[in-house]
Amino acid sequence: MSTDTLTQEPLALQRARQAAQAEGLPYAGRLAPRDAWALGEAGQAVLVDVRSAEERHFVGHVPGSLHVAWATGTALTRNPRFVKELDTKAGRAKPLLLLCRSGKRSALAAEAAAKAGLPDVFNVLEGFEGDQDGGQQRGHFNGWRFHGLPWVQD
Repeated sequence: MSTDTLTQEPLALQRARQAAQAEGLPYAGRLAPRDAWALGEAGQAVLVDVRSAEERHFVGHVPGSLHVAWATGTALTRNPRFVKELDTKAGRAKPLLLLCRSGKRSALAAEAAAKAGLPDVFNVLEGFEGDQDGGQQRGHFNGWRFHGLPWVQD
């Protein structure tokens, strides 16, 4: 992963920040799954899975990712302690890259975290499973698993 020699920040994060500012996003930015994996593997960011424990268990998860549920249970009830748990588990030393099923809940989680004062929160686009196709199935044209990135299943 290349970095800007002046800021020492990875270029993927710089580009994501610039695009976020231009688009008026309420959080630091959005990253493609491959960029998120590269940043996490290089130790330049922390990957945080915000899906429910059930989703992680039954669908799979990224090895080494932290887990802080945005919503819990099969009804996906919003976790009122999300930001506090995120701050406690992941800290603020490195950018946080939030991953959900499709990139939609993680965008909401990134917005909530940024509004609560966490400065470096990014959304991982496409999510773990990706968007639904015409047949309402996931994983056929985008998403973490579609791109062949590492994942495990319990």
